[in-house]
Amino acid sequence: MKGHEKSFYKLSPKVNALLIIDVQEKILRAIFNKDSITKNIKKLIEAYQILEENIFLSEQNPCKLGATIPELLPKNGFKKVEKMEFSLANIQEFLKELKNKKITNLIVCGIETHICIQQTVLDCIQKGFEVILISDAMGSRNRIDHEIALQRMTKSGAILTTTESIIFELCKTADRKEFKEIRNIIIS
Repeated sequence: MKGHEKSFYKLSPKVNALLIIDVQEKILRAIFNKDSITKNIKKLIEAYQILEENIFLSEQNPCKLGATIPELLPKNGFKKVEKMEFSLANIQEFLKELKNKKITNLIVCGIETHICIQQTVLDCIQKGFEVILISDAMGSRNRIDHEIALQRMTKSGAILTTTESIIFELCKTADRKEFKEIRNIIIS
């Protein structure tokens, strides 16, 4: 698939968006390795806010499943999308916002890997977005569901990486004025 031929090194400010998918308490309770996942999502949010990148947060059926856990709510400058659809790519308001901001790269974290993340990613790849999966910042109730979903998404063209790797990728250089703050996030 063409997604594998694209250069991952084209990441640059204001064409990227961090998608934080459904980190709601009622869903998170049963997630395998949830403490590590939560810690990594928090690092991504902090880095994104320092670098002033785009952040989108979704909530699946918040009336029944509750809101995003407070520690994973960005402080400011994010767009929240409430949904009943499993795929964010079926939400016209979300797609319009991506188009308006000229976003081409979606950096994805959250839960559950094999449901809302997978459906969103597969649909976004079909719509022409480059999708980067933050493997250590997403999960499912069962480890096997997480692992198989990662395989399916990468075979469809998504790129697999980790929290620390993507943060340094976005920062690009130690000469950047924000680098000290970014380094502090990584070592915390």
